[in-house]
Amino acid sequence: MSTENEGTAAPTPPAAPPVPPVAAPVDAAPVAPAAPAPAEPVTQQLPPTPAPGTEPAQQFPHTPAAQPPAPQPPATRPAEAVQPPAPAPVYSESPVPPVTPAYAEAPAAAHAPAPQAMGAEGWPPPPPAAPAYGAGDGQGGGGWGVPLATDGAPQPKRKGKGGMIAGVLAAALLAGGVGGGVGYWAADRSANGSGSTTVSAGNTPKDLKRDAGSVAGLAAGALPSVVTIEASAGDGEGGTGTGFVYDQQGHILTNNHVVASAANGGKLSATFSDGKKYEAEVVGRAQGYDVAVIKLKNPPSGLKPLPLGDSDKVAVGDSTIAIGAPFGLSNTVTTGIVSAKNRPVASGDASGGKNSYMSALQTDASINPGNSGGPLLDSRGAVIGINSAIQSAGNGGFGGGQAGSIGLGFAIPVNQAKNVAESLIKTGKPVYPVISVSVDLAAKTDGAKISETGASANELVDPNGPAGKAGLKPGDIITELGGKPIDSGPTLISEIWTYKPGDTVKLTYLRGGKPTTVDITLGSRVGDK
Repeated sequence: MSTENEGTAAPTPPAAPPVPPVAAPVDAAPVAPAAPAPAEPVTQQLPPTPAPGTEPAQQFPHTPAAQPPAPQPPATRPAEAVQPPAPAPVYSESPVPPVTPAYAEAPAAAHAPAPQAMGAEGWPPPPPAAPAYGAGDGQGGGGWGVPLATDGAPQPKRKGKGGMIAGVLAAALLAGGVGGGVGYWAADRSANGSGSTTVSAGNTPKDLKRDAGSVAGLAAGALPSVVTIEASAGDGEGGTGTGFVYDQQGHILTNNHVVASAANGGKLSATFSDGKKYEAEVVGRAQGYDVAVIKLKNPPSGLKPLPLGDSDKVAVGDSTIAIGAPFGLSNTVTTGIVSAKNRPVASGDASGGKNSYMSALQTDASINPGNSGGPLLDSRGAVIGINSAIQSAGNGGFGGGQAGSIGLGFAIPVNQAKNVAESLIKTGKPVYPVISVSVDLAAKTDGAKISETGASANELVDPNGPAGKAGLKPGDIITELGGKPIDSGPTLISEIWTYKPGDTVKLTYLRGGKPTTVDITLGSRVGDK
């Protein structure tokens, strides 16, 4: 697997003007004026319509004027209250207003013109000539809307849904009255100070204490030992990464690709979570492992190294905490789990000769460019890995830009990083275990194929090296190392580098389709090629 190092509210639309009411058609004969009745208060009014000439520029389609009503014979039924047409929905034919970012400053809301009073024949209409809820004679006639017989007497009331609906309406009105009375009683008691409807939460802790083993507690303990590294070359080119305190002498453990630009005469600094910044220098780099050690030039007293865990004992599903400076955002904490172990990863510039190889811990904790070199912690707050690489979606990440987290992050196991760091602190140079063969990284085989071309046979397989002494030859395909399957050249390199020089491991290879298993004692190589 090849990966990359990370190294307004919308404006309110103007309200549509109310549609002028359309006169309700009546029968042919004019209505005889009824005896005046006590006018009932109007319980619901529609807003007045603006006078002509004051409407907004954009209008709804014009409503044609109503034709004059036909004459009506003398009224023999109660007058019905004229119901005005409902106003058109404001957004019914208006385009959807554009959505703007939530952080944008909201523009001032448009103000509709002030409504003007209608003329003498405008809205609202005069109250009905007869009461709206009765027959008008007080003699026990039919209710409102009951049709009349030919002799003018009300038709007998039919039994059915009407009674039930009326009963439901009466019950609803009664319930509304009771609710209103209760609300008034509660408000009156509150106003008089004799009671309170306020509900208060009890037993609220004065101080919110977080357990030391919680994510917040572990992050609070680890952040003072994590630094943001700024590296730049002599020409000003550089970047930002992360590191963490390795010992009290001021050594900081990080990735090689974080500090590579400052290795030869560049500038290097480390900033702690409290904002204090210190100049630093490179102690040693291991390009193949992608591990580096830097040292603060004037380290402060009281440095607290992060505890190191045992990456060999990590289990898939264990909780993880990643700390770093993604995209320069220092002291960022993310969480996840161990998604996989022994994941063979080749990261770097994909040139083959300058790649870094690791048998990585895979995690779904969010890791982005700038997290490189930061610690991957377990649920106890111990370091189990150094965040080093991510798998991005496509070339260069999203839309051709810089890669970002998709939940596939990879960390160098801390057991391997510790061995490399000790060597770098002591000698300034890395030491690699080797089997002294040339591996064909482009071979399309189920295993790691020893190269057959490109050099002499003695250069492809050193006869005095570990593999040569065990009988391996060019063209052999290595399928297993130390009991773990090998499916490619990068996987073989990643597995070899999990050991130390001098370790003896079992190796299985195919020659002519026939498997052979041998013991190999790993050799060593000092420094990067």
